[in-house]
Amino acid sequence: MFNNLSDRLNDTFDRLRGKGKLTEADITSAMRDIRMALLEADVNFKVVKDFVAATKERCLTAEVLESLTPAQNVVRIVLDQLIELLGSTESKLVLSSRIPNVIMLVGLQGSGKTTAAVKLAYLLKKQGKSPLLAACDVYRPAAADQLATLGGEIGVPVFRGDGQHPVEIAQGAIREAVDHMRDVVIVDTAGRLQIDEQMMQEAVDIKRAVKPDQVLMVVDAMTGQDIVNVVSTFAERTDFDGVIISKLDGDARGGGALSVRAVTGKPIKFVSMGEKPDSLEVFSPDRMAKRILGMGDVVGIIEKAQEVADAQKLEDAERMLRDGLTMNDLLDQMRMLKKMGGMKSLIGMLPGGQRMLNQMGGNFDESMLDKIEAMIQSMTAKERLKPSIINGQRRARIARGSGTTPTDVNNLMKQWGEMNKMMGKMRAMTQQAQGGKKGKKGKKGKKMRMPGMPGMGAMPGFGGGSHFAGMGGGSGNADMDMLRAMEQQMKGKKF
Repeated sequence: MFNNLSDRLNDTFDRLRGKGKLTEADITSAMRDIRMALLEADVNFKVVKDFVAATKERCLTAEVLESLTPAQNVVRIVLDQLIELLGSTESKLVLSSRIPNVIMLVGLQGSGKTTAAVKLAYLLKKQGKSPLLAACDVYRPAAADQLATLGGEIGVPVFRGDGQHPVEIAQGAIREAVDHMRDVVIVDTAGRLQIDEQMMQEAVDIKRAVKPDQVLMVVDAMTGQDIVNVVSTFAERTDFDGVIISKLDGDARGGGALSVRAVTGKPIKFVSMGEKPDSLEVFSPDRMAKRILGMGDVVGIIEKAQEVADAQKLEDAERMLRDGLTMNDLLDQMRMLKKMGGMKSLIGMLPGGQRMLNQMGGNFDESMLDKIEAMIQSMTAKERLKPSIINGQRRARIARGSGTTPTDVNNLMKQWGEMNKMMGKMRAMTQQAQGGKKGKKGKKGKKMRMPGMPGMGAMPGFGGGSHFAGMGGGSGNADMDMLRAMEQQMKGKKF
């Protein structure tokens, strides 16, 4: 969503880096560019004015102008100001000790409240909660049916209360939760217009009747300047506690999302990055700011990998580091990639990754992963375990069986070879870090462990042997070096 804004800001930073020393005129020119970039992204003009004024004041200090790396200091200041604009610190969902906790969602028509309710239920269920959804939208045709269908997909029950008033439905849902030991009730209210006094009053009545622990406003990220009036009206009438920004994966300019915190003073608690139930993420201001500035979100990649990792994958990672990569390992990596949101999602979280995607037209052919999976599944069990036995005749057979060409199979084999070379380098690095290959009396030293993220030993990227390895658990600098190496190998190569 912030692709154009990211490109504009990075172009400004690139011009500053080209200067050995910055003058006041350079800073003024850069601030003008940043102002235009934010306005074009549809950020509220008052928010832009305050942001640029505060940033310029800090950039004009002697600490910046007289430093040896003034451009880097400007980037740091812009990052700090952007984090402050977005909320400074992560604001987690606060639930009380009462049973059940009640979370009420409000927002305009079409803002995505129903899907946000389901995504929130899915997230809470993953955290060990037992949520119940309350279908209080009695006006939109089939709204309750939609909620019931989506709730059924994630295994969360829905209280409908067909024919009842929304206030009665909300109250009935709480009784249902008590009777069936459900510890969280998520109330999906009807969408309303800003000027719809009757519907706004209904939201006030539901809040008064069920006394929710948290009132969350769902805001469409594609809402532009008008977001100021929208959130101000809801803040006045419902006094919500936080914001869920939906549709953040869209292609709109996204400036409204940057304005919410500054306009309302209310924290952004969650952002929705896709259509699937698992696409709701806890909002982190510093990580979002870094992604906007093209610095990537390495922590986010690690967290995604940890979610799909288990004890078996830890053992597999150690075996891969010790014995090398098999095609079965590679197949597991492909499937893990899909669980983590696919290559496009992960590349966008790399430092400079979003800019690289933009240069490719914003698209990445995910069918590459399907092609690799088809080739591996066309191999025999012996070939998967020992790919080195795959000769020309076997490659031709694999190509026929997978609907690909021998060239595709050759590329896959080349990737496998490059990945194992990387594994060898990692093995040597690990042994060196542990003080040598062997301990006393010729015995092996400490148990070898991947210096990074379990289960992500390596994975092909653009056909250039790119790798995810050494991430998490170890040195942050090593993580970044591996990611940068991956980014360099990605450029300009395809399967």
